[in-house]
Amino acid sequence: MALYMIGDIQGCYAPLKRLLAAIDFSPSRDTLYCLGDLVNRGPDSLAVLRYLRALDGAAVCLLGNHDLHLLAVAHGFGKLKKRDTLNEVLAADDAKMLLQWLQRRPLAAFAQGWLMVHAGVLPNWSSADTLRLAAEVEAMLASEQAPRFFAQMYGNQPCAWQEGLQDIERWRAIVNVLTRIRLVNAHGEMDFELKGDAAKAPPGWLPWFDHPERQTQGEPLAFGHWSTLGAAKRRDVLPLDTGCVWGGALTAARITGKAGEVELIRQPCPQAQKPG
Repeated sequence: MALYMIGDIQGCYAPLKRLLAAIDFSPSRDTLYCLGDLVNRGPDSLAVLRYLRALDGAAVCLLGNHDLHLLAVAHGFGKLKKRDTLNEVLAADDAKMLLQWLQRRPLAAFAQGWLMVHAGVLPNWSSADTLRLAAEVEAMLASEQAPRFFAQMYGNQPCAWQEGLQDIERWRAIVNVLTRIRLVNAHGEMDFELKGDAAKAPPGWLPWFDHPERQTQGEPLAFGHWSTLGAAKRRDVLPLDTGCVWGGALTAARITGKAGEVELIRQPCPQAQKPG
């Protein structure tokens, strides 16, 4: 039995299948942990959703910001953007079934000593905090509250976490941390403007994983979302979005069983979206 963590697929079905062939993935033997952004920008989001759903327990798929965007649009909130490639999913005969499955995916996972999220965690969140807060949103998304949340999901506020946050603001803050965060300042406030190289962060801001008081330091943590990040310089964090949709690669990390160690397997991807 092997456990694999896979970075952002973003509708790139053909590279996904080639990667799974390269690692000799068997649903009866192995487990995939897909770290969010299953859909959008690539050409085959519908095929990706159908395939991963059919894997059932052999695939644990986290929600990313693009997945939540699809769900919000499907609920009648938010608008498709010029570069979105989600129409095929929305028009599919099995769209309702696929979207119901997607809406019940987790926002964080833990396996073999690894904490997994799509984007990141706040400095003052422990692994237990992350899983607890993710579970709050997962329960909300499985309830009748979900449409009300999707109607107010978009937004950058509140930009800092407080345990006393309630209702929509609380859920939005948790979602923004787990699916959108890149930079924080010394106070743990979030910035969502930078999408490029971490070296271009404005003064006073740094990647969330470099905060000196991060509670998850020393604990293996894998994430996606930041395709321009490159290799992290810390041994306790593993960025797995290697820019497949931009013509980079789709990456799988096989958990070896040794603390914090993985074997990386990369599948080159044809460019599906032009930068800009």
